[in-house]
Order: sequence, then C-alpha cells, then structure tokens
Amino acid sequence: MTREPNFTPREVVSELDTYIIGQNKAKRAVASALRSRWRRQRVDETLRHEISPKNIIMIGPTGVGKTEIARRLAKLARAPFLKVEASKFTEVGYVGRDVESIIRDLVELGMRMVRDEGIEAVAVRAAELAEARLIRAIAADKLHGNQPRESSTKTHTQPSVQSTPFGPFFVPQPGAAASAEEVKAKEPPAELLEELKRRLRSGELDDTEVHLALDENLGSHPMLSIFGGQGAEALEDQMRELFSNMPGMRGRKQQRRLKVKDALGALKQEEAGKLIDEEQVKREAVRRVEETGIVFIDELDKVTRREGMQGADVSREGVQRDLLPIVEGSTVNTKYGPVKTDHILFIAAGAFHYAKVSDLIPELQGRFPVRVELESLGSAEFKRILTEPSNALTRQYTALLKTEGIDLEFSDEAIDSLASYAERANERLENIGARRLHTVMEALLEDLSFRAPELGPHRVIIDAQMVAARLEPLLGRDDLARYVL
Repeated sequence: MTREPNFTPREVVSELDTYIIGQNKAKRAVASALRSRWRRQRVDETLRHEISPKNIIMIGPTGVGKTEIARRLAKLARAPFLKVEASKFTEVGYVGRDVESIIRDLVELGMRMVRDEGIEAVAVRAAELAEARLIRAIAADKLHGNQPRESSTKTHTQPSVQSTPFGPFFVPQPGAAASAEEVKAKEPPAELLEELKRRLRSGELDDTEVHLALDENLGSHPMLSIFGGQGAEALEDQMRELFSNMPGMRGRKQQRRLKVKDALGALKQEEAGKLIDEEQVKREAVRRVEETGIVFIDELDKVTRREGMQGADVSREGVQRDLLPIVEGSTVNTKYGPVKTDHILFIAAGAFHYAKVSDLIPELQGRFPVRVELESLGSAEFKRILTEPSNALTRQYTALLKTEGIDLEFSDEAIDSLASYAERANERLENIGARRLHTVMEALLEDLSFRAPELGPHRVIIDAQMVAARLEPLLGRDDLARYVL
C-alpha cells in the first residue's frame, strides 16, 4: 500500500494556491487540521486516542471555494473523501437516507481507493498472466477448429453453469461439465504460442474474437434495487453477501466471446483480482477511513432550527441530533466490519444567510471547534481566477478549441472586462461567486464554439471590444441576463 503523504501546513497552502485563489484563512485552517492528524499519529498511544480532530465549519456564500478546498485537500492527502448535503438526510424513523449511510459510502470509497492501489502494484504481473492466458485461449480455438475470425457482432455472453433442477444454486458434482477453457487446455505447440504472442503484441489480432470463461460479476443484482427507505443500503449489503455465499454462486464462470483487445483488459482485471489479498484490502480500507477519512457536509445551515418554530423539526433539528453521534465518535457497522468515526475529519459548510452557527444545537456546535469565514469574490479575484490557476477557464477553453485547429488568445483587457462583467452580473442577479465565470465565458464563446468545425485552422484574439459586444446586450436587459447569465 502507498505511503501516506507528509506535508507541512505551508506546503499544503502552497499546493491549494495552485487551484484556488484567495481564501487564505480557510486554507490555513484545513492545512492545520491535516497536520494535526500527522502529529496525533506520533503521540504516545495512551494519549493518542484522546485527541479529537479539528473539525471545521466554513461560512460563506456559494461559489467562493468551500467545496473545492476540501476536495483538493483530500486529493492532496490521498484520503477517502465524501461530499454530502445535510438537507438530503432525515431523522431516524422517517423515510429517507439515514446519516450512517455517510460512513458506509465513505468505506466504499476507501475500498475502491485501496483496491485501485493494489491493482496498480500488481499490474505488471497481472498483464503477464493475462497475456499468457489469452494466447492459450486463442491457440485452443485454432487447434479445435474454432478459428478466431474478424469480429462482426457485439459481445456475446452465455452462462456456463450446468442446467439443473435447482438452477444456479446447485453445487456441481465431480465430473460435471467443465468450462470451454478447461476442455481446450491441452498444451499447444510452443511454436504456435510464440507466433501468437508476436501477433498479439504487434496488434494483428486486435479485431479477432476469442472464447473465454470469465468470472461472473455478482456485484449488482437487479432484484436488490427494489429495497428503499430507512437502512436500505445496509439491507442491500446483507442480501448481496447472502447471495454471494450460497452454494454454486461463488466462483461461477460465464462464457464470453470478445475481441482480443477487449479480452486482454478483462483478463488483466481478473488476474489482478486474484493477486490481491481481499482481506488485507478490507483491513487497510477501514483503517484508512478511520484515520484519514474526510467528510464534507454541505448546506449545514439548511438543517438549523428557524425562529418561531415549535417542537422538533424532522428535516432540521432531528438531522442534527442524528449527525451528532457520527461527528463526536461512534461505531458504524458496515459490510466490511465496524468503523469507528472518532478521528474522521468533518468539514461542514453553509452560507448561513438566514441562520447563524449559534442556531445549531449546542452539542453539535461544540464538535466543530474551528470556524472560518470565506470572503465574497469581486473583479480582482475573478481576474486572478481566469489567469493564475493551472486549470484556469481560459486555459480550458483554449485547449478545447485547439482540438478544432483554432488558436484562441485572450488580451489583458479582455480578462479585465470578463471579470468586471462577472462582478456586475453577481450584483444585479444572484451572487453565485466564481461559478458566474462559467456562464459569462459560455455566453462569450457560444458562437465561436458552434462554428469552430467550419472555420478550420484559425487564430482568434478575444479583446475588450468583442467581450463588450457579446455581453453588454445581455447584461443590459434584466430578462435576458436572468436566463442567459
């Protein structure tokens, strides 16, 4: 498994600066929280488990970088990361998603992350095994008169389970019908194998077909999608586990006819799965979620109790009460085992226009010791967003149109004008922060994007006059600006 990165707070802020403009207070807060985890791992074990994570509440309007900061932090730390919206959950006992599904989903992401790392670690060996297996399958087709031919049909699949009165739940007895690969397993001549290896690596066999017996994927059974309501995710997990452990279900093979280039990828995946210790993957995924997992809870202000409301509100205060045990530390049962949430980092966010952080229940407030307010963005920040980040919008549109042979350039005056129009649009309409730049850029380049395939190799310079000509008529009319910008 890969070693977890070790960044100082200053290095974290520097990395975040590559993608996010401004918001230095929020960057410093998340950088300190990440470093605090590193420090906790080096504290004496008797005290280590007593140290709580520095959970954070980010306060600021939409489009100022709250989600992006958390997402980039998780990617930097190579930590399991999950973004949820507090308003999507309901109090226990009501129809809807329960808050424990947050941890189950986080563990699934951790499993996928660790498994991908394991597959990458064994990729070379898996490729060798897959190539050898594919060559033998092609040779078997040749030797038994089932010549590989140019593909003219789609992939065909046929279950290789023997037909019995009990269907797939029948346990095959010794001497039962073997798979096609096992029947064809007679050793082919070495000369034939070498010739097929040469042709396979040169790409000559890419469009031919081969018969293979591949493991049947039982990951998503259609009948399990009917469950809904409280605890549905846990129920589906239990049902999948039940079906996968039934006699005759584990290790089933499926006869498939694939193009060689597709078959090689399928065999690599299957061979890699055999080389990975699944139990070790589970243990590492659970450990990584417990020690490095990050949960971003958006729209926390939507579950605050509003003034004048009497009694508990299902969609608000009840959700806070259910979130509390998860945030303060509890054990959630998942299909990969119990997961402790004591040291998962929770980053909550909300605009808090119509509510205050103090409107949250006191117990939940106490579990978020760090609070940081993000500033609204103006034309100065918009100008930097358009030019400084490595993924700036101007770079994205330039790269996209370059594929059509169009060399797109933005003058400094055009950048100033775009930033100014975005700020004006936010002032006159709803303030959506940096997301306004996407709508402004689309309005500016809509005609060029449509005509790009017809123009051919071409150089286009975007200047302030062109920006004004495209955007001023839209911003000058409230009805158009409301629906276009």
